[in-house]
Amino acid sequence: MIRSMTGFATCEAASPLGALGAEMRAVNHRFLELGLRLPEELRSFEPAIRERIGARLSRGKVDLSLRLRGGDGPSVLAVDDAALDQLAAVARKLAKALPAMSIEFTRLLEYPGVLKRGSVDSDELSQSLLALIDATVDAFIAAREREGAKLAQAIVERLDAIAAVVAMLDTLLPELSAAWRDRLRQRLALLAETADPGRIEQEIVIQSSKSDVAEELDRLRAHISEARRVLSQPEPAGRRLDFLLQEFNREANTLASKSFDQRTTDAGIELKVLIEQIREQVQNIE
Repeated sequence: MIRSMTGFATCEAASPLGALGAEMRAVNHRFLELGLRLPEELRSFEPAIRERIGARLSRGKVDLSLRLRGGDGPSVLAVDDAALDQLAAVARKLAKALPAMSIEFTRLLEYPGVLKRGSVDSDELSQSLLALIDATVDAFIAAREREGAKLAQAIVERLDAIAAVVAMLDTLLPELSAAWRDRLRQRLALLAETADPGRIEQEIVIQSSKSDVAEELDRLRAHISEARRVLSQPEPAGRRLDFLLQEFNREANTLASKSFDQRTTDAGIELKVLIEQIREQVQNIE
């Protein structure tokens, strides 16, 4: 399944800390680069989040933002009655010794330990958080696959066009070979009218083999077949397709360098254009 490297997804879920929201987006990158923006309450879960995402994505510059909206659960403030009682006892004692002393209620709340947050079950929070991450990645991958299907279709259309060029050149091979031999024979005859005919024929064979593009066409057909196979595989295909395009380009260059006919020159140019168009699509594939 072809996936685009670009994508976007958002999800929300309840947690012991309140409502959690996640937003994931990505752009092209050669490798996987993951950036996280987390609320302070969730910082301790960063390694687990990175591991969870890294297990399912392989390429792209991915940014994940988590937002937290507090609820009425354990995250609300609570008063430590025992600490407050101790402070009250101290205040009463001091009041007897210092009758003019005044103590404001809000100042008591500032004393360390008087106000505290309710405890949160770490396992329950972890489960709800990772479930949200999984749901977000699911939605993100689905978005990538929808875009990837469009990219794959564009690549297949260009592979079909390359196959058509190869088939056209295949039908021209006998004609091209004969034309090349005649042209070479004429040139050799002009250069050495008294040369040994056997030597001339041998030179024709040597030079004809250098102009023969049958091997390049065979390799192009093999590359087309491999590209179609890669497109049908479930694993990420971007790097493999990128390597194949180098091979496509090598054969197209060799074919163009052997050209002595305008039709093969035009075909070589068309192949290069199609290969470059595929490369532009592959740059967006995971």
